[in-house]
Amino acid sequence: MQLTLRHTCLAALVALGVGCTEKDQTPAKVTVEESQAAANADAELATAAAIANADEKAIESGVDYHSYANMLDYQVQHIALDLDINFDQKTISGTATLDIDALNEDGNPLILDTRALSINAVDGLDGPQTAALKFKLGEEDAHLGTPLSIDLAGQKKIRISYSTSPGASGVQWLTPEQTAGKKHPFLFTQAQAIHARSFVPLQDSPKARITYSATVRTPKDLLAVMSANNDPKTDKDGEYHFEMPQKVPSYLIALAVGDLEFKAMGERTGVYAEPSILDAAAKEFEDTEAMLIATEKVYGPYRWDRYDLLILPPSFPFGGMENPRLSFITPTVIAGDKSLTALIAHELAHSWSGNLVTNASWRDLWLNEGFTTYLTNRIMQLIYGDDRYRMEMALGYEDLQSDMADLEDAREIMAIDLRGMDPDAVFSNVPYEKGSLFLYELENTIGRENFDKFLRNYFDHFAFQSITTEDFLNYVESTLLAQYPDKLSKERFEQWIFQPGLLEDAPKPHSPAFENVDKARTAWLDGSLALDTIDVSKWTSHEWKYFLDGMPEELSPEQMAALDAQFNLTNAGNNEVAHSWLMLVVKNDYQPGFERVHSFLTSIGRNKFLRPLYRALKENGKLDLAREIFEEAKVGYHPLSVKVNSTILYPEK
Repeated sequence: MQLTLRHTCLAALVALGVGCTEKDQTPAKVTVEESQAAANADAELATAAAIANADEKAIESGVDYHSYANMLDYQVQHIALDLDINFDQKTISGTATLDIDALNEDGNPLILDTRALSINAVDGLDGPQTAALKFKLGEEDAHLGTPLSIDLAGQKKIRISYSTSPGASGVQWLTPEQTAGKKHPFLFTQAQAIHARSFVPLQDSPKARITYSATVRTPKDLLAVMSANNDPKTDKDGEYHFEMPQKVPSYLIALAVGDLEFKAMGERTGVYAEPSILDAAAKEFEDTEAMLIATEKVYGPYRWDRYDLLILPPSFPFGGMENPRLSFITPTVIAGDKSLTALIAHELAHSWSGNLVTNASWRDLWLNEGFTTYLTNRIMQLIYGDDRYRMEMALGYEDLQSDMADLEDAREIMAIDLRGMDPDAVFSNVPYEKGSLFLYELENTIGRENFDKFLRNYFDHFAFQSITTEDFLNYVESTLLAQYPDKLSKERFEQWIFQPGLLEDAPKPHSPAFENVDKARTAWLDGSLALDTIDVSKWTSHEWKYFLDGMPEELSPEQMAALDAQFNLTNAGNNEVAHSWLMLVVKNDYQPGFERVHSFLTSIGRNKFLRPLYRALKENGKLDLAREIFEEAKVGYHPLSVKVNSTILYPEK
């Protein structure tokens, strides 16, 4: 998942009280308002409370504390979905047929994860006739959802008839007005971290890998696509069939329905998008095939058949989501100059680190995102050269420093203890950039060629498995630590992974291009250089962002006006640059920029942009304005964006 300039989305941090008492078969209903109210706790206080109330026992490696599923008793091998999409009712309804392996003979009920699902019936399918099975729903938790307990009566194949709630946390329904084409509605799902349970009853844990198939029925003028084997030549006939033959974790099940068309970008790559943005997207991301080929040469074969992109409406809360075979991408990275294609490299890299080798729990997210961020930088170097590579690395380091300045020690640990917290709280720059920096140090220590060989063997060794931090440490003990005892130590590994902050002698990436930007900014601020004498003709968006992000928080009205007049920053077309400028607009009460603040917040749903701007508005005495914009815009935001930003704007609820 891509979250800052490549990936920041600090989700709401909320204390959890997990219950699992049984009640009758009538499923609980959770409205969007109820979910928001439950989430509206101050993020920092929630983190402190969660840490204070965490189980005093040592965390158990491999235990998923965010799933009700009894995965020691049963393993779901395959899920076959048969679904109807109802835009009028905003529901997905149908059946999920589960093939189940019993791992012991205890005969315990099967427990699955659900959230706000209506469970209508559960049938056993092993015999010549269906057999109605008893089921019970446990106590609902606002964040974990509701455990579904099923008496299997010896059945190994069951069919669950269900429907989703209109406010399902993992599903967004868009009206035609909220799409690019303005003619047809749009639906997309977002399952990470534990939102798959809001649209499929399943073992919702990254350690539970499954194959799946699906039949999806939609209005006939719309196309359905999934994180599976999409056929670029399929007709829009209202019924679509999918197969995912490789085992994937639950958070990688993804569905989208809309007025979509396809355009090839290479032999194995293409893009799905609404017609009005299809050509621009294909042009922007035309290097995807080259990225795929380059990555294969270094890290081994791509094992997912095709790699296509789906360009979502602007309300998508993240930069991208690495759904296998079909990465979901925000349109905010269509800049016209390929300046933001690191996001594509990031989602592609997940085909090796994350999708192929997966974190077993959200505590181990750094195994997904640290490796992927490292691979992202390497891909950018292979395709765009050393200068781009150094800038990407330096910006990532700056993002990490910025995050850690606001995080308590417990959240600076790569193998973070998330017990008592919403797993969405794991998403900061720590698993991404600190994890990547750790791998960068290993590369520098043993040499790039040796480290590339290690990574390729690592991906082969753990292919299609979900692993823990301890699995990784055991593997490196028999490989890297055994091969390079004079250069590497287990103690150093454990310091990186289990201690907060950065080691004093950790590498610090830098970019010569940014050094020149620093000189120009400093000279202008001290009055020794006029803005119109700064040569920006060859600046990339990275340099512009670095230029603005390095400005002091307080600038005079004259300085703000001069910057805007010289560089037309209020009308910047690159969303990364625009966001950096608008942060200065808010902090310095630069009135000519507030119309753009309004249009920016009401047209984009990416949390990386929303959260800092809403927080800045609040902290700079403009809470009423922030709430006014939010109330206007939230109908077009994803439920996660609503939850995250509600905690900022309505902490009292």
